[in-house]
Amino acid sequence: MEETIEILSVPVRNVSMDEATDFVFSRIAEGRATTVATANAEMIMRAKEDHELARILAEADLVVPDGAGVLWAAEQQGKHFKERVAGVDLACRIMARCVERQTKVYFFGGAPGIAEKAARNMKESVGEFPVVGIRSGFFTPEEEPKIIEDIRNSGASVLFVALGVPKQEKWIHRHLYELGPCVCMGVGGTFDVLAGHVCRAPKWMQEHRLEWLYRLYKEPSRAMRMLALPKFVVAVKFGSRV
Repeated sequence: MEETIEILSVPVRNVSMDEATDFVFSRIAEGRATTVATANAEMIMRAKEDHELARILAEADLVVPDGAGVLWAAEQQGKHFKERVAGVDLACRIMARCVERQTKVYFFGGAPGIAEKAARNMKESVGEFPVVGIRSGFFTPEEEPKIIEDIRNSGASVLFVALGVPKQEKWIHRHLYELGPCVCMGVGGTFDVLAGHVCRAPKWMQEHRLEWLYRLYKEPSRAMRMLALPKFVVAVKFGSRV
């Protein structure tokens, strides 16, 4: 079992990208319903206020270190994650292996048309893999049972859920055992990136842990959300005194 490093009480698994991918496919082979979450500073700060989200993350089968802030927070404890496991990169790695194994994938979430474009672009990038369902993230409570039934009947082994934090984590947790034996991963804005609607930071900015700055520059509307970052720094530095 890989080491777990607690970041503000959220247990984050110290795994590499390869180990995270291997874990996903080991659970698929076992036919076990599985939850995967990608923890960044914003999610962890939200979990400090949202006890339901904190409980969901504590019970998740795999929480990976997605975000420079999480790596930095571990370093303040004298610990080190093997590497950053960004959600979009992990999703791409999973899909690449789905090509090799012809593993069935379901895309759920995002604005209308985004998931379709994301799936199409990924097939062009990594090769053909069976996409057994695509559904946007716009639905009414009355439509939800039909969505769950469609996912279950699709036979998907991997379900990517892009409803945003914390809605996607809560949705997965609430319906996990209704969806069939699949690996469910909350992917936030990954579909927007894969569809080409949102650009990631240049590689050098990612490597220097400056992706947050690039996103703020490209999306000024995120400014209020970015306030979580200085709060995260203070919480890590001063712990329970915050």
